[in-house]
Amino acid sequence: MRRIAPEVEDWLGEAAVLGLWEVLKKYGYFRRKMEETLTRIQNEGPDAVVFIDYPGFNLRVAKRLRESGYTGKLIYYISPQVWAWKEGRVKTMAELLDLMICIFPFEKQLYESSGLRTIFAGHPLVDSLAPVKARAIPREENLVALLPGSREREIAALYPAMLEAAAILLKAYPTLRFATTGATPPLTERLREMTREAGLAEVVEVGADPSHVIMCRATAGVVASGTATLEAACLGLPYCLTYKVAWLTAMVARRVMSVRYLGIVNVMADREVVKELLQERAEGHTIAAELGRLLSDRGARQGLQQDLATVVGLLGGGGSHERAAAAVAAAWEAPS
Repeated sequence: MRRIAPEVEDWLGEAAVLGLWEVLKKYGYFRRKMEETLTRIQNEGPDAVVFIDYPGFNLRVAKRLRESGYTGKLIYYISPQVWAWKEGRVKTMAELLDLMICIFPFEKQLYESSGLRTIFAGHPLVDSLAPVKARAIPREENLVALLPGSREREIAALYPAMLEAAAILLKAYPTLRFATTGATPPLTERLREMTREAGLAEVVEVGADPSHVIMCRATAGVVASGTATLEAACLGLPYCLTYKVAWLTAMVARRVMSVRYLGIVNVMADREVVKELLQERAEGHTIAAELGRLLSDRGARQGLQQDLATVVGLLGGGGSHERAAAAVAAAWEAPS
């Protein structure tokens, strides 16, 4: 998209906030971006608007456009995970949108049951990770992946517990080594600094490889909840999932979540395939215990890898971007 329209401002980095309090602190910023976006769409009068993910902002834009009389096609790609939080939004989306393009197979029936035309395009990770999988990078028996997320707040909340888990594991497995990396050079440097402060610089490799390569190399790992957990599943890494947010955000989330699990692998399987260590369980000793189980039990690792492969098989065989593009083109060319 940037190659097609390099003049469009990219403010996604500023928009990457998670949690009730974090969103409230940036309310003024989001409100300004909302008005800027609406003004630009109204001035340019496109035939269609394609919303990608980011439902808190995008669904408000869609509503405002319809209220202003916009008659072009409204198409949503990377369907919002309303099945996890607010299923009531499905009816609203059916009233606003012309087409939903989803990336998880179970979403198609959910949206279509509301009357919203829906296409399952497949998951783009299947395509993007294919070159990595083709390299057939061998696993290293004593390497553990520590992947605390792509945001500074996630690193601050999760990486200390991961380092504590590493220290605990080293007592039982002295030959272990660990690997981590950040999503950006500044975050990688922050991880390196925290690793030095914990006295583990000799055993934790920081920033030598991108996360996808680490997922291929490691025998087991701990991964922050988010897209990385699905990437780890696609690459066959036996892992446990962890996450921690502010107590107020956690309290609200527990009240509004309509699924039993946080990890998408578990949601798709409708059972805890991957161990979830959340909030008060996102501590060094609990992470160490699950990693120790995976490291000491080859059968458990292989069983988890088989379960992950079964779930990943539901995501389609590739070509998701092409199917999504064809669906967008067909939607805006179709008569209203």
